[in-house]
Amino acid sequence: MKKTFKLEHPKIKLPRVVDSVKHDIRKFLKKERANTLPSGAKYWAFDCKFGESEETAMEVHLSSLTKNVDEFVTKGIMTLYVEINAKAIGGNENFVAEED
Repeated sequence: MKKTFKLEHPKIKLPRVVDSVKHDIRKFLKKERANTLPSGAKYWAFDCKFGESEETAMEVHLSSLTKNVDEFVTKGIMTLYVEINAKAIGGNENFVAEED
């Protein structure tokens, strides 16, 4: 998932747009976790990038992704870039299955 979210909307209030962004992120994660794992893999892991734009995005941990959205809103930043890549993690080896 590579997506830029704009938090300004002429008719929808900001808290509702923020909830929509968080819902999109959670929905993507749920869909990716439901995919079947490749043979030898034990679980899905996610590489996440978050920032104001694709060029300024920095790697963040999955658990802090929604907290970062809230921090951007309190700072008044109205554009968010989120990139999440799924990868299958196995016992001794790492199996990589990147999805957009």
